[in-house]
Amino acid sequence: MRIATAAYPLDQFATWEDYAAKQIHWVREAAGAGADLLVFPEYGRMELATLQNAAGDLEASLHAAADLAEKADHLMADLAQGYGVHILCPSGPVFEEGRDRPVNRAWLLGPDADKPFIDYTDKQVMTRFERETWNVVPGDPLEVIDTPLGKIGVLICYDAEFPLLGRRLIEQGAEILLCPSCTDSEAGYNRVRIGAQARALEGQCVTVQSPTVCDARWSPAVDENVGAAGIYGPPDLGFPDDGILALGELNEPGWVLADIDLDAIHKVRAEGHVFNHAHWPESHDRASRTD
Repeated sequence: MRIATAAYPLDQFATWEDYAAKQIHWVREAAGAGADLLVFPEYGRMELATLQNAAGDLEASLHAAADLAEKADHLMADLAQGYGVHILCPSGPVFEEGRDRPVNRAWLLGPDADKPFIDYTDKQVMTRFERETWNVVPGDPLEVIDTPLGKIGVLICYDAEFPLLGRRLIEQGAEILLCPSCTDSEAGYNRVRIGAQARALEGQCVTVQSPTVCDARWSPAVDENVGAAGIYGPPDLGFPDDGILALGELNEPGWVLADIDLDAIHKVRAEGHVFNHAHWPESHDRASRTD
């Protein structure tokens, strides 16, 4: 399959039609390059708050983006079907019955008209800003998503920095881990990137980072955005020595693409120079020893 991961700038919009035109352009471009799976970043949905003139207020922007989230996801579902691709939508706030505060959720969509909404993933561990200032809360537990492209897991931004979250998905059979991100510094971007590469090493799988890029001064929540889109694998049999399958330029908007063969993942797990995937339980047992 060919994976396209977005280094995505956040924009202001006067009308829904303007917003839709941007999404159509991005999907059309990636599909035109032969992509089968398109990955968008964390908090890309905060653009929607500009349509209700609420982007400048932290609390109001959560509600405004959430109000239009379903409409935006249905737009993406139509594009997934129209172009015959799978899409990890930009994540954003969702208010649900039974929760006082929003979760940060991303939907994975597919081209099947009978089931365009395949499944969603919620962020698990909140950053200091999310928990101390914005009051976004953890959502439903992580579950691997079974698709015609393979078994896909999603680790939203900060989640990619925690080995046990990645391992939960690997133990459920994940072959590809998608890591949408939104970071306001080069250090923050690198923390997620290093986490994504570590998860590729530990799980002997492919990881995909999609960041927001460029300034969005109209929002106190996502005003600064630093990152580069990248696709990573284990530095072992069948993969580059540095594990980098594709890497864009820092803060350069656009798609980064790489061709992925699931057989290469299965082969490195079975025949690699090391067996990180298989030996994880052994490392856990050794770390737990007290004698």
